[in-house]
Amino acid sequence: MSHPRKSMFWKFDLHATSHIDTLLEREDVRLTDIMDEEDVLQECKAKNHKLVDFLLRPECMEDLVTFITQEPGADVEENIKYKYPNISCELLTSDVSQINDRLVEDEKLLMKLYSFLQSEPPLNPLLTSFFSKVMSILIGRKPEQIVTFLRQREDFVDLMIKHIGTSAIMDLLLRMLTCIEPQLLRQDVLNWLNQENIIQRLVDMVQPSQDEDRHSNASQSLCEIIRLSRDQMFQVQGCLQPDPLLATLEKQTTVEKLLSHIFDKEKNESAIVSVIQILLTLFETRRPAFEGHMECSPRMSNPSFSVSHSILEAVRPRLKDFHQLLLDPPKKDMMKTTWGVLDPPVGNTRLHVVRLVVSLLQTNTPSINKELIHLNTLGVILDMYFRYSWNNFLHIQVEICTAVILVMPPFTTEVQLETEEENASESILVRHLFQKCHFIQRIIDAWNANEKEQLEGGRRRGYMGHLTRIANSILHNCDKGPNGLQIQQLISELKVEDREKWEAFISGQLADTNKRNTVDLVKVAMFEARCREKIQQFEDAGSDEEDIWDEKVTFIPEAQRRPRSAGSTDSEDSTDSEEEDSKKDAFEVSNPTSEDIMEIETDTAWSGYSAPNSNSETGWADFSNFSPNSPNDPLLCNTPVAMETNIEKLDPLGVIGPLYSEESHGWLSPSISSSSSITSKGCGRSKMADETTCNVQRSITDTVINGSIKETFSLTVDAKTETAVFKRVLKSYRNDKCKYAMEVTYGPREEMSTRDDAKLDQSAVFSDPAANGPP
Repeated sequence: MSHPRKSMFWKFDLHATSHIDTLLEREDVRLTDIMDEEDVLQECKAKNHKLVDFLLRPECMEDLVTFITQEPGADVEENIKYKYPNISCELLTSDVSQINDRLVEDEKLLMKLYSFLQSEPPLNPLLTSFFSKVMSILIGRKPEQIVTFLRQREDFVDLMIKHIGTSAIMDLLLRMLTCIEPQLLRQDVLNWLNQENIIQRLVDMVQPSQDEDRHSNASQSLCEIIRLSRDQMFQVQGCLQPDPLLATLEKQTTVEKLLSHIFDKEKNESAIVSVIQILLTLFETRRPAFEGHMECSPRMSNPSFSVSHSILEAVRPRLKDFHQLLLDPPKKDMMKTTWGVLDPPVGNTRLHVVRLVVSLLQTNTPSINKELIHLNTLGVILDMYFRYSWNNFLHIQVEICTAVILVMPPFTTEVQLETEEENASESILVRHLFQKCHFIQRIIDAWNANEKEQLEGGRRRGYMGHLTRIANSILHNCDKGPNGLQIQQLISELKVEDREKWEAFISGQLADTNKRNTVDLVKVAMFEARCREKIQQFEDAGSDEEDIWDEKVTFIPEAQRRPRSAGSTDSEDSTDSEEEDSKKDAFEVSNPTSEDIMEIETDTAWSGYSAPNSNSETGWADFSNFSPNSPNDPLLCNTPVAMETNIEKLDPLGVIGPLYSEESHGWLSPSISSSSSITSKGCGRSKMADETTCNVQRSITDTVINGSIKETFSLTVDAKTETAVFKRVLKSYRNDKCKYAMEVTYGPREEMSTRDDAKLDQSAVFSDPAANGPP
């Protein structure tokens, strides 16, 4: 039989016939003969009637199910051991309606498939993935029949928990929670699983007596149940009933049981980390992507999920146990690194405890804050920060921790406002950080120790980039933060010697670092913006029908490059990067306008750094000759970009920090706010200005979301007004209310003094306090 759909693949044989059709005409054809054909899957998905009818034969369907549920014989060659199980899985999940119907209508086949779960652990991971895939397609296509069948199996939930250490079983469980429609049926499944105590059984898997696979998969299952349940309750119109699984998870008794597993038994890092991951997910108060109007029950009238008071009450008595984990974590072997010996290393346990502390601080719960202060947990965390100078995972968490404290408004109540008017606006966390933890002194000491090591030939410490942002966070909040007056007061109460050191530090070392970083920020932003424009022009002009590189890019040898014509803004010894025939450049537009040309002029405001060359013909900036005056003081080596690894790209709560722009695929240097010209009585801020000249306006905008915080950054460079404007807006992700907005402008040095206050605009909007802090 000729197949028109296949003739397109056979250029010279318009009458090609599928070999499968020829095989099917034989009476003695076997299933394995058909499965050996290379195009069997394509023919099945194309609904080849002869093939589908053959596969639907009772003996063939039974063999297909057998292949994916029984271990291949020991005598089967290793290279083809799982060939037939794999093909069987693909055939059964090819989404052919007749095959799906036959599977669910033939209870014998379903029981044979289900019997795989009744095997003793551990299950074969590959066969389990085949089984899970087949069950998942049936759940999606025949939900009512499959749910009815599974509910009749009394041991189903027991078997799922028994094999939860196999990832494919965890995936199947989550599939049941997300892919069952209609909504009434899904709610019925949730009630059934809740009656079977599936949450409690998963919680029991996260204890030291179980292995790491069970810890990980049970924890991940519970985390996904939390997220999926919250998202589903937001997105589904009507919100008929609260999710019973989520309600069970948020109970105080459930959280207390989780905590008892890790604290009332032997220390086990895998169990501890798994429990903390569940707690972190419970503390998430993200708004979903769905923003439409919803009519919900009173329970769901809040635009976001706040942290349940019962969860906080369960965690609070255990804060002392978490604190002890920071002091005495599960034993870990000494670790040798290129920077020395870590004995002990930070470890995953302590890193997760720090993350938990950050999440707890964001809830702004008075009882939690007081207990952390009583234990001096913040002091221990700062000790770790300065001790482990190369652990950037730890550094970013500590930076977020300090930023949260500085930006979080004090928790007040009506009683406090009536009885303690003078102290009602004070943050006990801020006072603890500056007085008990000696925050200012430690920053200065660490900075000076680092500079001393560098002068002696040592390397810059790995936390210096984050330390720069922490110092700038203090300055920023000192000026415009909700705790600004308190911070100014605490700095003024320092010893005279410490206060003078701080003022000298922010006007000297920190100011110099910020100035260099600002230069880097502006140049990178303009360069990246120009690159994106050129690449877009190139992509728009591209064609699939031709070689886009052929004869479009010309490389000119250095010796043939002519000097730039008179009037160039580049240095005298600069060379043009391309010759006159650069018109062949694939990136060039045919009629460039003034907005298509970018030039950067040198200026003394760049602290002695020579500006990059620009090509007036192509609009490209040439950075080949851009170098600092001193080889021992390279520009980029003094930015946090060079200090840190690129593992965690952006701190969402850092006041101003190195920004990795997903739009521009590059790092934007930090601390632009602190280099603005601001005079603050309590902070000793110095006046600074940076200048740049170009004849275009470029803008980069990026938005980052983490937990309950949404932060938007934008940088606009305008040469006509000789300004670079950096804007940053920090909002609550729960209700999108603005916590503060900031705009910092850089322009010619002589103009800065008259527009300082006008260009720094920051406002704070906070709602009434709640159990989980400001919305």
